[in-house]
Amino acid sequence: MAIARFPPYFATSDHRERCLEQLRSKSAPLEKYIYLNGLKERDPNLFYDLLLQNMKEIIPLLYTPTVGEACVNYSHIWRRPEGLYVSIEDKGRIRNVLSTWPNTIDSRIAVVTDGSRILGLGDLGANGLPISIGKLDLYIAGAGIKPSSTVPICLDLGTNTQRYLDDPLYIGIRRRRPDPEEMDEFMDEFIEAMKDVFPSLMVQFEDFSTDNAFKYLDRYRYKYRVFNDDIQGTGSVILSGFINAANLSSAASGKPLADHRILFFGAGSAGIGVAKQLLSFFIMQGLSPEEARARIWTVDSKGLITAGRKGLQEHKKFFARTDYEGPALTDLVDIINYVKPTALLGLSTLKNAFSETVVKAMAAINERPIIFPLSNPVHLCEVDYQDAIEWSDGKVIFASGSPYFSVTYKDVTYEPGQGNNMYIFPGLGLGAILSKARHVSDAMVEQASIALASSLTDEEKAAQLVYPRLNRIRDISARVASAVIRQAQKEDLDTNNYLRTLPDDVLSSLVHDKMWRPHEATPRL
Repeated sequence: MAIARFPPYFATSDHRERCLEQLRSKSAPLEKYIYLNGLKERDPNLFYDLLLQNMKEIIPLLYTPTVGEACVNYSHIWRRPEGLYVSIEDKGRIRNVLSTWPNTIDSRIAVVTDGSRILGLGDLGANGLPISIGKLDLYIAGAGIKPSSTVPICLDLGTNTQRYLDDPLYIGIRRRRPDPEEMDEFMDEFIEAMKDVFPSLMVQFEDFSTDNAFKYLDRYRYKYRVFNDDIQGTGSVILSGFINAANLSSAASGKPLADHRILFFGAGSAGIGVAKQLLSFFIMQGLSPEEARARIWTVDSKGLITAGRKGLQEHKKFFARTDYEGPALTDLVDIINYVKPTALLGLSTLKNAFSETVVKAMAAINERPIIFPLSNPVHLCEVDYQDAIEWSDGKVIFASGSPYFSVTYKDVTYEPGQGNNMYIFPGLGLGAILSKARHVSDAMVEQASIALASSLTDEEKAAQLVYPRLNRIRDISARVASAVIRQAQKEDLDTNNYLRTLPDDVLSSLVHDKMWRPHEATPRL
């Protein structure tokens, strides 16, 4: 077979523009995802170059909302091996399986999912791998983590979703998920093997079921370098946005920051994780931990969560109210009228849960109501931005989990905020890697949030944004990473003593210099 040659005048054309044109010619987001996946295989440097130059356009294709569709259909769109699968059938030899990964010594970050709770889409089993792949692409784009140092992992533990078990093209093991005892044995072996095979690795847990997300974070967080983005990352990015939103709201109302009252609609791992992170906001205002907890109310599918409810799940007990003894409150508007919250946060995955009456109820009791519908992807978001603007008559302070376009209402253009975890986890991971932290502490996560909140430019503040614009992500990640490094040093969790000798400006420059860039010499993390 003849050797293929480039066209004679290929070098005089802009292949990046050609690839962008090819991408934009695809009409369906899933087709664009597949195209980008192929481009990354053919020319990784070009793929990441395009991503860095077109983040606002491409990130929603690589991650939320498109990655959800990619996961649901992954068994049907699969084209080539992209990550590492570790099966429940590998128990007893997990170390051997992990050792098949190339370049284990230089690996720095793994994103691990078991596919049991992908976004708001449920148990997708082995189809969950694109979540790990997409998250690592954001580490690479957002914080300059070297692509060859990333490890996407899906734990194939079966699935309880019957349609996948019945699908002849399903790529995972055909069994139901293990009982807790078998799962614990598997996870213990897996984590210990990860430590042995990948000595310099940080592990991010992603999209585990609610109970397991909390359990395995608590089980391993002080023994290994692990964190859970659904619990800690989401909480951190929302804390940051809430700090800025609360300042805007209090400026309009004249009320002290300590007087804010937060109502959470949705009490899964993400909801409770965010709620616990937001305790820090009130403690920053001088409240005690108990006083801070009293400023937060939680709602699930059965209504306002109270301590007297029978069969209450363990993770919901922390915020269960002990000061309400009336009949069960199940209607969200009734709950708003009872609680009188200044902020309503949605992590329920219930589309349109924040109806017109809900938004108007919030606007009736607040000069600038804070409404954060944070569920992903867009088709599960509690309220669309256009509706939130119109129903609140432009008063709402808004941030969502998925991206929305700006809205013009009564001749005023409003720019939405997006509580995108990408603002936090790339910089948090980079800071933990560079400092060689022994584990990721709550204070490191909190400092990441504070660094993000303080990263708004004067122009962004003038536009009353609650989050900075994503096209500055590497500067933001450097700021976050520097704060994480300093906090690790403060808690004596770091093992890279050299960074302790650097003044802040030199540390910031070093963090920037450590970021990988396409077509440049690769820095060593």
